[in-house]
Amino acid sequence: MIETYASWLAPLLLGLAFGGVAFTFINGLTSGASTYADSMSEQTSRQFEDMFLFIPARRISEIGWSLAVAIFLVCTVTLFDMSSPLSTLIGLILGTVFGLIALSLPTKVVLIMKERRKQKFNLQLVEALGSMSNAMRAGFSINQAFETIVQAGEKPISQEFGVMLQQMRVGMNFYDALQSLDQRVGSDDLTLVVTAVDIARRTGGNLTEIFDKISLTIRERMRIERRVQTLTAQGRLQGLIVASMPVFLGGAMTFLKPDMMMPFFRATSGMICVGITICLIAVGWFFIKKIIKIDV
Repeated sequence: MIETYASWLAPLLLGLAFGGVAFTFINGLTSGASTYADSMSEQTSRQFEDMFLFIPARRISEIGWSLAVAIFLVCTVTLFDMSSPLSTLIGLILGTVFGLIALSLPTKVVLIMKERRKQKFNLQLVEALGSMSNAMRAGFSINQAFETIVQAGEKPISQEFGVMLQQMRVGMNFYDALQSLDQRVGSDDLTLVVTAVDIARRTGGNLTEIFDKISLTIRERMRIERRVQTLTAQGRLQGLIVASMPVFLGGAMTFLKPDMMMPFFRATSGMICVGITICLIAVGWFFIKKIIKIDV
């Protein structure tokens, strides 16, 4: 009788211990997920406001979580094997790692959108400086010169200058409005313009000549950047091919020959090979980016 109770007691205690650990893990994960969602929503909301996009930030968080859960389930179900606990554990680990990466993808997309908007702003800034210089030669004030850019309606520069003028209408002084514009856009070219305008207003410099010189400087820098992009195009393409080739071949082989690839993924040696491959790809991509990234 005692042996019978002992045979039932051990699995029961093990189940209770496992259930307690699982409950604690899920509780902590839920709390962390809620905190992350709130932080991500707040940060994304500020970035959307800077880009004049009216998309609920919660939607971005929901997309990230949906993508993370889908990838976690794919990795877990693919490597789940009752006869091999190690394969199941590796599937859980890979699902968690790739799920966390997928969770950050929407934020990365927002940052890419913001960077592209900034690049478009820099391109429009060159033409805007020329227009403002001509307007001031015609007798316009600096505020009226900004208004001519707003009236042209080219986004995003007209939006940003429009916000600056609106801030000035409600009582903000010119310098603070320029600083707010600079912080909102985050462009080095705009920082140069803001600094030059502030110095010229304090010392009485000729803004028309300053705008012409800054416009010429920005044009030359952009020309050099385009030249650098052309010279490093081959390196960037090589990095993309090196990083995507193993993933593409592995996915194709798994789709075409699942009976051959699934035992490989479920074996310990196979997962070690996959881990080493991922590490080597990451290291190679890191060094290629360092080589081709040239600051102008």
